[in-house]
Amino acid sequence: MRSPAPAAPSVDEMLRLDNQLCFAVYSASLAMTKLYKPLLEKLQLTYPQYLVMLVLWERDGLMVSELGERLFLDSGTLTPLLKRLESNGLVARIRDVGDERRVHVNLTAAGRKLKARAGSVPACLLASSQCSLDELAKLTQQMQGLRDRIKAA
Repeated sequence: MRSPAPAAPSVDEMLRLDNQLCFAVYSASLAMTKLYKPLLEKLQLTYPQYLVMLVLWERDGLMVSELGERLFLDSGTLTPLLKRLESNGLVARIRDVGDERRVHVNLTAAGRKLKARAGSVPACLLASSQCSLDELAKLTQQMQGLRDRIKAA
């Protein structure tokens, strides 16, 4: 004999703040940003600038549009970040010779050198999270999967 299906949660239960995935993601993001802030200040980077640098350390010379796709940022948000990174001597923006509308972003020597100093940032997250590398990798994959499913909906 089958056991009865669990009762659907009440509206009151569904609308409790602590039952909201969106709040868990949001508050975890705030905690993450708070953790990263002093680490990134030592590198003289904001969190969004750090994300740009991570992408460029993976693959230098991307076009602005490719950076935007990778980071889920529009050009209106990305352009000021890139201008700031350029004024700080970390990247150079170069217009494409064949198409002036296309702009490539290249790391400078200082931008490449900064990668070594940034190497301690992930270790700090690992220590602060009190998770194993495997746990963090699984959590990252789950969050990426959730993001992709929500985007597709």
